[in-house]
Amino acid sequence: MNYKEVQLIGKQTIEFIKGAIRPGMKLEEVRRQCEEKMLELGADSFWYWDIGAFIFSGDKTAISISGKIYKTADKLIQKNDIVTIDLSPQWKNIWGDYARTIIIEDGKVVNEIDSIRNKEWQEGLLMEQKLHRELSDYINENTTFEDLFYHMNAMIISEGFINLDFLGNLGHSIEKKSDDRIYIEKGNKNKLSDIAYFTFEPHISKPGSVYGYKMENIYYFENGLLKML
Repeated sequence: MNYKEVQLIGKQTIEFIKGAIRPGMKLEEVRRQCEEKMLELGADSFWYWDIGAFIFSGDKTAISISGKIYKTADKLIQKNDIVTIDLSPQWKNIWGDYARTIIIEDGKVVNEIDSIRNKEWQEGLLMEQKLHRELSDYINENTTFEDLFYHMNAMIISEGFINLDFLGNLGHSIEKKSDDRIYIEKGNKNKLSDIAYFTFEPHISKPGSVYGYKMENIYYFENGLLKML
């Protein structure tokens, strides 16, 4: 199994849970189903503090904490709800890292952003898409982690949002040990192109809002061009 295949486990698990999630379901059950699905699809473990699915819902989606202290909240999925799921499948020290914010309206997952009726939620997801498009347009082989940190945080602010990450970063390198990660943060002069794979995962919100949004992909350079895993 290679990195693309392990990342696919995360993608397929998000699609699976979109079809399984329903009002009244406990977040602990959502986590259990996600983790069981990843193992079924070939993961042998979870690299992020042994947490396969890092889940928040509703007014807790703006919370940003380390997995070291994370506990799945005793909450139920609501008829109209926002749920962020961050997955960390692993197979023999090969990581996947994939996150999405899911919107539920009238008890059903809304797959098309344009169909979301809650305008605040819609704007949040549209901004996530915009940030990922900007990533592709902005970086090149000479862009450093710090360059990207400053550029993206400036864009987040200029668009009327804030960066919620508890460390202020926007992503990290993909490694074989968690402690070896380097981050999209101030002071990191490493070039993105010198790293085999890196994540981009802005966790954003509107100032004063209780709702947060996350969209995470793994990116890499091939023959000088940025590609998504």
